[in-house]
Amino acid sequence: MEFKIVVYSKSACPQCDTAKMLLKTRGLAFEEIRIDDEAERLAFYAKCGPAVRQMPQVFINDQRVGGVAGLQAALAQLGR
Repeated sequence: MEFKIVVYSKSACPQCDTAKMLLKTRGLAFEEIRIDDEAERLAFYAKCGPAVRQMPQVFINDQRVGGVAGLQAALAQLGR
């Protein structure tokens, strides 16, 4: 089964690096969107709401699973 995975991340973010490495080691392709500039940050907040501040935020098939712990739980549930 093919998954559409999007990782919203920031530069110099160890948790973001962990999430991306987790996906790479499992052979899962993903799109990374860095929210380092204002336009990308505003688009992210429009999608997730201003209360979501933790990075990374991972979406699988347009469903937000959260950060590293949420990603690990989602991958376990998907058998990946």
